[in-house]
Amino acid sequence: MRWHRLLSGLVLALILGGIAQLAHGLYLPAKAWLAQRLLRNAWHETLAGDNRVRPWPWADTWPVARLQVTRYEVDLIVLAGDTGRTLAFGPGLNLGLAQPGEGGLVLISAHRDTHFRFLREVAPGDVLVLQSPDSALHHYRVDDARVMDASTAALDVEADQLVLVTCYPFDALVPGGPLRFVVTATPVAPSRREIVGFM
Repeated sequence: MRWHRLLSGLVLALILGGIAQLAHGLYLPAKAWLAQRLLRNAWHETLAGDNRVRPWPWADTWPVARLQVTRYEVDLIVLAGDTGRTLAFGPGLNLGLAQPGEGGLVLISAHRDTHFRFLREVAPGDVLVLQSPDSALHHYRVDDARVMDASTAALDVEADQLVLVTCYPFDALVPGGPLRFVVTATPVAPSRREIVGFM
């Protein structure tokens, strides 16, 4: 009788432990899903004319652009700033350089294993489209994709380019390190097909 109660208690503890593990495992994906919905809502409010729309009340960032690459089925909301906290939710725009649509160097960074994992497939000639808060679409064609050492590399801040940066290598087990994968793209006039693909 005592063993029966002990066994029943052990089974109950295992079931409750399993439920707790399942809930913990679902928490991060649910949080990520909700964050992306809130970011899209904030972007739509930005396009409607609101300024610095925070996706949730305690956010220290806001949407500043939308990055689309049809070839890789990429559609990302770009956030203001490139701090680690911002990059947890999406690509971040370096606020010390040009803003989308201004001309000059637009620098966007994101994590290699989430939002910018598609960069490993990017090739010269690919078209990137950056939508600015005024709804304008800015088309860029990829010129180069290369690995650079962040401790020695320099970018031409006067260049009229879109630069996408992520850590390298893509499959590194330990994050960090000096290597970056850098994609540079220059503005181009869109073809009719490219315009239709984003409407």
